[in-house]
Amino acid sequence: MKRFISHADAMEALGSDIARDHREGGIIYLQGELGAGKTTLARGIIRAFGITEPVKSPTYTLVESYTASGRLSPRLRIYHLDLYRLQDPEELEYIGIRDYFGEKAMFLIEWPERGKGGIPAPDLVVSIAVLAPGRLVTLGNAGCIPKI
Repeated sequence: MKRFISHADAMEALGSDIARDHREGGIIYLQGELGAGKTTLARGIIRAFGITEPVKSPTYTLVESYTASGRLSPRLRIYHLDLYRLQDPEELEYIGIRDYFGEKAMFLIEWPERGKGGIPAPDLVVSIAVLAPGRLVTLGNAGCIPKI
């Protein structure tokens, strides 16, 4: 599925739609160049689970975690990972990545290609292409991973 997004509010609304479709958790890859809107989309997903605290990019922390508190899926753990700074997928071991994937949770992974071989296959791949004045968002499953 492809959708043209013209502003940040629409990107967050799309995130909310994705959250409703994945309320039991899962692994979602978020692909796109710097500034494409990956974190904005993740914010929409996270907010849909009732998170009211600020949602920040995990670029420097690598992982931000949240616990759902809304009606969608109370107490579901949500992990937002940003692998942009990884130089090698083996670095995932230093942050204890296996421990994260050992539980039922929602995983939002930005820059998944940097963790190739160290992270599980996705349930959904979201690719975001910058097309002025907006973004073209492509949703695909693990068997049909779209490339920008």
